[in-house]
Amino acid sequence: MSYQTLIVSVAEGVATIRLNRPEALNALNRAMLGELVGCLAAFDSDDAVRAVVLTGSDRAFAAGADVREMAGQSFVTMFRDDVYGAESRALAGFRKPLVAAVAGYALGGGLELALMCDFIIAAETAKFGQPEINLGIVAGMGGTQRLTRLVGKSKAMDMHLTGRLMDAAEAERAGLVSRIVPADRLLAEAESAARSIAGRSMIAAMAVKEAVNMSQETGLAAGLAFERRLFHALFATADQKEGMAAFLDKRAAKFTDG
Repeated sequence: MSYQTLIVSVAEGVATIRLNRPEALNALNRAMLGELVGCLAAFDSDDAVRAVVLTGSDRAFAAGADVREMAGQSFVTMFRDDVYGAESRALAGFRKPLVAAVAGYALGGGLELALMCDFIIAAETAKFGQPEINLGIVAGMGGTQRLTRLVGKSKAMDMHLTGRLMDAAEAERAGLVSRIVPADRLLAEAESAARSIAGRSMIAAMAVKEAVNMSQETGLAAGLAFERRLFHALFATADQKEGMAAFLDKRAAKFTDG
């Protein structure tokens, strides 16, 4: 399938999606978000795709939402059309592992998009920010909620209220990114991580996503109960039998996602 704002490839069970609006530093408009939602929906039902890497360019993962598209809008149209609502729910609901590979700017909606991924691998050149306050608005795709859960209230308030940028080193210290790599190794590192995930049981990987995401939505006791039920449930799968047999036999497991 061809896209106007994305470059997509699939190899070894890993799909790589590159945001491709270079003239706008990959600013997110409705067309790009629509294509991204459609692309991920197709991958969700494609057994050949077991993990996805989402990336941008060397200069920018995505430098925010497209201000030109928003500037003339009114409250009525934004509220009536629930702008970014359906897209955010669809992106956050993607069930397979989704890795963000970030170089350059990830600002505003760009950072919010990265936060919807399961983890972020950052190039040394990455810069993160929520500068919506400079436009007289607030984040609209989860920035006040997801960022705060990752870096804490103080840093989140600092970034949202001052609009300052966080570099890769600070982002790793704060827990925003999982690891930092040289810029020229970013995509290779992210795709290697995705291939590693793709070699595991997809049923188990999807359960991991559900369990970890639940930790952000509920209290400890309910989260522990949810995790334990998933743990128990996976003993009904062929992959659990194969994984444990392979461990005992000292061989590589051959998972079938069943």
